[in-house]
Amino acid sequence: MTAYEPPGDPDAGTDPAPDPGPTGPGRAGYDAVVLAGGAARRLGGADKPGLRVGGRPLLDRVLAACAGARRTVVVADPRPTARPVTWAREDPPGGGPLAALAAGLRHTTAEYVLVASADLPFLAGPTVGRLLSALAAGDADGVLLTDADGRDQPLVAAYRAPALRRELAALARDRAGRGERADGAQLTGLPLRRLTGALRLTRVPDAVAAFDCDTWDDLATARARIREHGHVLDEWISAAKDELGIDLDVDTGILLDLARDAAHGVARPAAPLTTFLVGYAAGRAGGGPQAVAETARKAAALAQRWAEEAADTGSAPARGKPDVAPDATPDTRPDA
Repeated sequence: MTAYEPPGDPDAGTDPAPDPGPTGPGRAGYDAVVLAGGAARRLGGADKPGLRVGGRPLLDRVLAACAGARRTVVVADPRPTARPVTWAREDPPGGGPLAALAAGLRHTTAEYVLVASADLPFLAGPTVGRLLSALAAGDADGVLLTDADGRDQPLVAAYRAPALRRELAALARDRAGRGERADGAQLTGLPLRRLTGALRLTRVPDAVAAFDCDTWDDLATARARIREHGHVLDEWISAAKDELGIDLDVDTGILLDLARDAAHGVARPAAPLTTFLVGYAAGRAGGGPQAVAETARKAAALAQRWAEEAADTGSAPARGKPDVAPDATPDTRPDA
């Protein structure tokens, strides 16, 4: 288990990443290797990558975090996933993280490789961006996260692929006494520190993103955290977008304000119906954040006109007290 400490700031660990720049490892410039074939002994052999947090399997949550990878390789037996991936397996299966990493690395070609385990419920795209940006900005072989106790987490890290291949090959030569290929049989059972100890590493503290689910208590902690007030809405939107196959970032504040105005100026049921109509109209207009914003603006203006008319009874309007429908609830947001 990686220790978890609730952050004081609900957005801790999710700040936007620095822009890696046009020559950095941006969205098209890195590959990802996700290790998902462990035995999960502390979970009684349960299918850990398939355990759900926020309605999504742990593996799918990690895949969403590295959605910008040019290629994502999952080292495990194939299973249904929310995003397309390349499957790989160490030989023999169950050979440990070094053997699994070597098996996945053979399917990558990018200079930068994100390496992650499949049990990280809070790993997100901005954290991946920070790791890659820090790697591109320095001369280290890798950049990894540290947990709440300051311990290195080498399975939440970005590495230079040539450095990984070099050290894996050296370990394989030392172990086998022959050949230069880092295949799984030569690396089976070796601890991960044999690799990281030979690399020049930079560390980034992030107790939230480094939290992993090794036990049932860890899983319960993760499930509880996403329902906290500061996280539940973002978690729900992210899960819904994945479930619906939507890759669209919009200003949720615009939609929530629109829903509030529709409930306040028209009637409470107008809030969900209006947001649905806005989404439908934005889709017909070509989709995208701008289409959503413009459609929401028009609907908000309409809701405002309704509120003004409700306040105008033919005499001087009562300022600040529109005569709304009986089932409207002023200043109540649907997410309250």
